[in-house]
Order: sequence, then C-alpha cells, then structure tokens
Amino acid sequence: MHPVQNAYRRCTYALALALLWAAPAQADMETARDLMEAGDYAEARALFEVYARSGNAEAEELIGVMYALGLGVERDDERAFDWYLRASLKGHPGAQSGLGWYYEVGRGLPAPDMVRAYLWYALSAIGGDPDALDSLELITPRLTAAERARAEVLVDDYKGWMYPFR
Repeated sequence: MHPVQNAYRRCTYALALALLWAAPAQADMETARDLMEAGDYAEARALFEVYARSGNAEAEELIGVMYALGLGVERDDERAFDWYLRASLKGHPGAQSGLGWYYEVGRGLPAPDMVRAYLWYALSAIGGDPDALDSLELITPRLTAAERARAEVLVDDYKGWMYPFR
C-alpha cells in the first residue's frame, strides 16, 4: 500500500473512533443538562465533573454556573470564577462572558477590574456570544483611554492563540 494511502486510512480510522467516542459523550452531556434543568443538581454535577476532568469546557462552564447561582451547592463566587476561568481559557464564549461579569462587578475578587472585564467580554464576542457585545457597549464608557488601550493589547495577546483564524 502506498504511504499516502496508509496515512489516509489511519486518519480515517482515527476520525471514526473519535466520532464514535464523542457521540456518547455528547449524549451524556445532554443528559446532564436535562438533569440540571429538572433540578437534579447532584446527578447533573456528577456527570459534569466526569467531563470536566477530561477538559470539556462546556462541563466546566456549567459547574461554574452551579457555583455562581448556588444550584445544588453553596454559592461560592471564588469557585465559580475558577470554573469559568478554566472554560474561558479553552475558548468557551459563555464562560468568557461570565468571567467578564465577575471582573466587572468584582464578585469573588478583591476589587472590580474593568480592563480584564473588557478583555473577557471582547474575547466572548469574538467567540460568538451576542450578549458580550451589549456588555462591551455598557462598560466601554467606564474605561479611561489608557485602560481601553491596555485592554486592547490584552485582547490581541489572547486572540492570537485562542482564536487564531478570526
């Protein structure tokens, strides 16, 4: 067999395995979301934690939501922030917006940080969260020109590796 055909066959096989593995995982994430919506927070969180341990940004973000709102756990802003941060660094737009909000209001932090709020709202907007644009519009007048310039530098730093093709 030609080396290119062999490489193609290996890639096709690997893709098929990945799709077979991902389908049940997506179904279980859907089950976890359904459990959360039904108010069965303990079961939902147990499933989310399985996926979060393997790096699933959506599961991480939803655990953050649970801590932020006190759904099945004691409300804990620091833990919510941490879970949002994990998902945000993987490019999850909803978590990025959540992180922007935490920076904006300073919950779970020593003080608000409008530069970082702008950063995360901007990244969320780049990632496709339409609500992030509204948040940016609301906080931009609250930044000085120097803060806005600093925030734009940070956006460029993150955007280059988080969204290399946008």
